[in-house]
Amino acid sequence: MHTSEKTNTMKPQKSLLIRYGNVITLLVILAFIMQGCGPDKKAKTQEIKAEKPNENIHITTEIMDFKCPDTILSGWNTFIYHNNSSESHFFLLDKYPEGKTIQDTKKEVFPPFDRGMDLINVGKSEDGFTEFGKLPEWYFEVVFSGGSGLVSPHKSSITTVKLEPGYYIMECYVKMPNGKFHSSMGMAKPIIVSEEKSGHEPPIATTTITISSTEGINYSGTIRKGEQIFAVEFKDQITHENFVGHDVNFVKLADTTKLDDLEKWMNWADPKGLITPAPEGLIFLGGVNDSPAGSVGYFKVDIEPGNYAFISEVPNTVKKGMLKTFSVSE
Repeated sequence: MHTSEKTNTMKPQKSLLIRYGNVITLLVILAFIMQGCGPDKKAKTQEIKAEKPNENIHITTEIMDFKCPDTILSGWNTFIYHNNSSESHFFLLDKYPEGKTIQDTKKEVFPPFDRGMDLINVGKSEDGFTEFGKLPEWYFEVVFSGGSGLVSPHKSSITTVKLEPGYYIMECYVKMPNGKFHSSMGMAKPIIVSEEKSGHEPPIATTTITISSTEGINYSGTIRKGEQIFAVEFKDQITHENFVGHDVNFVKLADTTKLDDLEKWMNWADPKGLITPAPEGLIFLGGVNDSPAGSVGYFKVDIEPGNYAFISEVPNTVKKGMLKTFSVSE
């Protein structure tokens, strides 16, 4: 809030009594102001401090929406994503090129993706990918800047990423049972990342995961139960066959889980990929979404004993080394 002060010019007084009276009155007023200045200033400082954003930014999905702040600070931010809906979701932060907004997305990006997916769903994959070729040139300047991996219904995730100032779209493109993208149904929200820095530092990781197009997903050491913080280092980044880059999703597996079903479902370009419902026996618990080469993101989970996997949302994850399973003991 901006404030301005007005300066009043006092006219000379002919009466000495009036002059002295004015001085005395002024001194009394000043003394009163000075006496009250300390507590008021302290209260104002506390008020401003309370308005400063804390480390966590909460995002909530009830149906097909993102409820969260419209503007956030740049630098390191920790997002807590509450998926209160009945479908699996994620959020991905897309940094847009200068001058482009969600209106351009609705006009030039959603239509070719929707038409292409409709064709793929009826078995016309070649025609569908031809539609994807109609995406505008500026779309390929979008910088996918991280976010949460997949989160199952009524679960939450904690993800920390570093963001540059700019205009972003927060999106989820999981598909409805009829094959329609969630983003086309309302899960695309503009976010402004301001020039002001958050001043936060990244968390300290208990395990570091690396991911690349040539080496897949790798980590060292034993993953144990309890609270864990994973750092995900993107050694490189490429656009895969389904127009997205690689990421890391953390999923708990049931004893009956079929890895073939999981691998196939993670490719949105497949008619049955990323479509509600997810295969049985899978509980998605977050991760770090598509991020630029050289960047690092973090995700925090409280791990119970059981079977788990790290998997990327790309085609042919086994062949690419982007599906790694492991067990956590008591």
